[in-house]
Amino acid sequence: MTDLTHWTARNLPSAEPIEGRGVSVEPMVDEARFGELFAAFEGNDRLWDYLAYGPFETPDAFARFGHSTYLGNDPLFHAIVPHGSGVAEGVAALMRLDPANGVGEIGHICLAPSLQMTRAATEAFYLLFRRLFDELGYRRLEWKCNDANAPSKRAAERLGFRYEGLFRQHMVVKGHNRDTAWYAILDGEWPMVRAGFERWLEEANFGTDGRQRRSLADCRTRP
Repeated sequence: MTDLTHWTARNLPSAEPIEGRGVSVEPMVDEARFGELFAAFEGNDRLWDYLAYGPFETPDAFARFGHSTYLGNDPLFHAIVPHGSGVAEGVAALMRLDPANGVGEIGHICLAPSLQMTRAATEAFYLLFRRLFDELGYRRLEWKCNDANAPSKRAAERLGFRYEGLFRQHMVVKGHNRDTAWYAILDGEWPMVRAGFERWLEEANFGTDGRQRRSLADCRTRP
């Protein structure tokens, strides 16, 4: 067992944006990105199937939701802004932050179709993970999702999370039972996960058509 005799509480994440090669990840401190997010999500009601809120029919309804949900310290929501478009196309939150134990969770993930399965989306997750592990020194990052949400479970595994178990009848969401699948990355696992992200994000990993040469999982397991 790791000696934690000298462990000290970590800090909470800052409100400083994180800049990557192809994406910016911006903590949401005001309503500046609300209009862009509504436009990105509009007409894609399936995005909200496994979230406890949404869809939203009007910009005003979305703005009211944003003011009550997006502008807080925990969950700390981030707008995901690909450099190619310059507008917000998704959100993700660092949440359930426990500085005393160095534990956090990433959740409330909602990516517009334009952002899904893109280099920018993968880099955004990498930047958020790096903030928690490398900048702040956390010990554990969690990912939880509805067990019926197969795409979210595949995403967790692709990004390097390990499955830890099923919390049966964990929540009631929109009038339905939610069994929650639980995943985590530990600080001891992070160096391998980080190296995989960095190999995958290299320009040499992509052809002229933009397609990956090696999968993220392959970059993680084979140097």
